[in-house]
Amino acid sequence: MGNLSRPNSNDATGTANRSRSVVPMSGLCSRCVDGCTGNCEVFKATFRGRELLYPGPFGEVSAGADKDYPVDYSHLNIQGYALGAKGLGEGMPAGPDTATFPMVNTEAEYGWDKKVQLTLPVLTGALGSTEIARKNWEHFAIGAALSGITIVCGENVCGIDPELELDKNRKVTKCPEMDRRIEVYRRYHQGHGEILVQLNVEDTRLGVAEYVNNKHGLDTIELKWGQGAKCIGGEIKVNSIERALELQRRGYIVTPDPSNNSIQAAFKDGALREFERHSRMGFVSEEGFLGEVQRLREIGFKRITLKTGAYSLRELAMAIKWGAKAKIDLLTIDGSGGGTGMSPWRMMEEWGIPSIYLHSAAYEFCQKLADRDERVPDIAFAGGFSSEDGIFKGLALGSPFVKAICMGRALMIPGMVGKNISKWLKEDKLPKTVSRFGSTVEEIFVNYETVKELVGTDEIKNIPLGAIGLYSYGDKIRVGLQQLMAGTRNFSLSSISRKDLMSLTEECAKVTGIPYLMEAYKEEAEAILNS
Repeated sequence: MGNLSRPNSNDATGTANRSRSVVPMSGLCSRCVDGCTGNCEVFKATFRGRELLYPGPFGEVSAGADKDYPVDYSHLNIQGYALGAKGLGEGMPAGPDTATFPMVNTEAEYGWDKKVQLTLPVLTGALGSTEIARKNWEHFAIGAALSGITIVCGENVCGIDPELELDKNRKVTKCPEMDRRIEVYRRYHQGHGEILVQLNVEDTRLGVAEYVNNKHGLDTIELKWGQGAKCIGGEIKVNSIERALELQRRGYIVTPDPSNNSIQAAFKDGALREFERHSRMGFVSEEGFLGEVQRLREIGFKRITLKTGAYSLRELAMAIKWGAKAKIDLLTIDGSGGGTGMSPWRMMEEWGIPSIYLHSAAYEFCQKLADRDERVPDIAFAGGFSSEDGIFKGLALGSPFVKAICMGRALMIPGMVGKNISKWLKEDKLPKTVSRFGSTVEEIFVNYETVKELVGTDEIKNIPLGAIGLYSYGDKIRVGLQQLMAGTRNFSLSSISRKDLMSLTEECAKVTGIPYLMEAYKEEAEAILNS
């Protein structure tokens, strides 16, 4: 096993060790020289202080932990079979002319009673009040709508809107940013997937649930206990003292305190360049959770979902058990390590239960409830997934409870790449990585004509290239998933099972309960040999 972490040096924080020899635990250079010009984290924090808590530059990056855990999803491999065909469809005979990979159905659904249909078993990570989510929303939302997947509008969107209007009770009466986000997705919605909005402490206090239900008739709302990136409330940065003071007046925690005289002086000097806006941490209880779910149903929501993070096994059990009692429609379980660019870096690296460990425990807990004939909420796994093989492994590891995989950074990247290709085309500065495929949108984007057929000849000019990029990546995931499923003789998602996986190490087998590859199907093999 390689180095687990470099706690004093990472590209995310723009830091690097001078020495090739580094102390594993501290990340300090083995030989620290008086007079060194840097640029390790301790060196840089000496004069930039708390800025080194976060990856950057803010608003331009998404960040994911790169700690090398003892076991992760790469330690699972997918089985392959030479006979059989599950999930082909009632009455369809299995054979080489019917069981072809394009026949694989990748459609999924989630929900207790009023189900949401998906063209892919995928939903986006929460895209909330971060700058990278705001400025790329059209690319993400339109791409998700055209792809038939669910997009999650994250926390604090109303709370930071400069044009937010509140009534005398400090409840939202107008939020143009939230309106924009919902309307953009709905304009291009193709019938599959949905947009749902998250609630944290501040959102609840501001009456965001009532606003999105009354004004937009939103069907689904998501309660948020946390995420895999951090165990504190969501944050953003602002680079204006006026904006910091405004957010403080709205009730947010803003640090350093913009109303403090010395802080104002530091900002005027130019040494202090930004402020952090923090959300409050929630305090959950069974009674409070069940009551809040009921309150949201009485407001008018058809579906209630819950997002929980990489907390202890106690909190995982609470989410699953209480979710079952409340009959929530979806529980997203997010393993540690990723984020949209505004989580404390060391927290991303060192806090929380890594995905495969958390997801293995989630399966075990769900099975315990199912064995007692308790109905478990539909589950989505999140935390580091980026491609079709990971989706297959997550669905199989959590089968039959897991219905979808939540993908954060992997779905943001196509939106940003497409946006930048648009910029490079206008500036006539296409990099060779792109120009080798052509010099026009039609030549570069393999799915351009498909999207054009979806939206129409007149409307295609309004589709941002980031949306076409996300659609193209979704198409790659769909076909890749079809191929993997066909190889395991699964022609619908519901037929995928834990037997379709094998552990590459005995430690992975111990963590996941998935048999070591030299033991998987051993009994069946012996039966054939002895026949």
